[in-house]
Amino acid sequence: MLPVAIDAMGGDLAPNPNVDAAHAASADGIPVVLVGPADLAGRETADGSLLDLIEATEVIGMHDDPASGVRRKKDSTLVRAAEAVRDGRASAMISAGNTGATMASALLRMGRIKGVKRPAIATPIPVPGSTPTVLLDAGANAEVQADWLVQFGQMGSIYARHRFDIDNPRVGLLSIGEEASKGDTLRKDTHALLSQTPGINFIGNVEGRDVMSDEVDVCVTDGFTGNVVLKTLEGGMKAVIGALLKAFEPEEFKPHADALMPALLPLYSALSPDTYGGATLLGVDGVCIIAHGSSNAEAMRNGIGVAREMVEHDLVAEMARAIRPD
Repeated sequence: MLPVAIDAMGGDLAPNPNVDAAHAASADGIPVVLVGPADLAGRETADGSLLDLIEATEVIGMHDDPASGVRRKKDSTLVRAAEAVRDGRASAMISAGNTGATMASALLRMGRIKGVKRPAIATPIPVPGSTPTVLLDAGANAEVQADWLVQFGQMGSIYARHRFDIDNPRVGLLSIGEEASKGDTLRKDTHALLSQTPGINFIGNVEGRDVMSDEVDVCVTDGFTGNVVLKTLEGGMKAVIGALLKAFEPEEFKPHADALMPALLPLYSALSPDTYGGATLLGVDGVCIIAHGSSNAEAMRNGIGVAREMVEHDLVAEMARAIRPD
């Protein structure tokens, strides 16, 4: 397997967690290559060998405009990582940096899979006691068309099957009611198209309350709505966990907290975005993992593992077979 290209300078805490994750992934047997400034050269792996480096002298910051950043900073870590995948020097790329610039770099340098109308961000939403729900689009396309959403359903089904071993993923269309007549014109048109699309296990409309349930495996929506759903769930889970930990603070509750902690820790892990290693940009001609901006070394390590899995499952080639040009 070709190495996974790691944007060493992407993220709020870069480069340390990214370099640490590269070491850990190398120890796991995953070939990696850092993409960053020359002073990162010479970093040793766990077995004493040196991490490979693709030198890049520029960084597209979190507040940079994505499109202009990619056009102006041609020697940025994001652009060089995407070019490494395009040129066959890397099998995949991962970044915790500017999400828009990550998408733009992947799209402009790797290109789209032939026949794909628009790429989409597929984000795993944790479901305690069950496999995660794949939410897409989670932010790549604020405005969409019905036939794009159908492709999101196709790509999301393939992703869910390979990522979470779901044989026949149930695809739901996010709307304001379960009935086919509910929703705006876009949702109604999409419902009609999905109902007629072969190869998709379409179960109809689903509502926001179903996203974190075992009722649906792939939840399809536009990027504006999907990003609002994602951020709302992240904020809600963070608030609940914070309130729970605060409730355990009084000394008189400490024995109860200690007794409950062994049961709560697995739940905390299941709900943590670090566990899933980030989102996957589906529809580009290469594997691209978009990690959270605040990703620590564990999250990046898990994201690198996801990249390896998607390469090993030949995700891009299967999507190319499923989505034929008109």
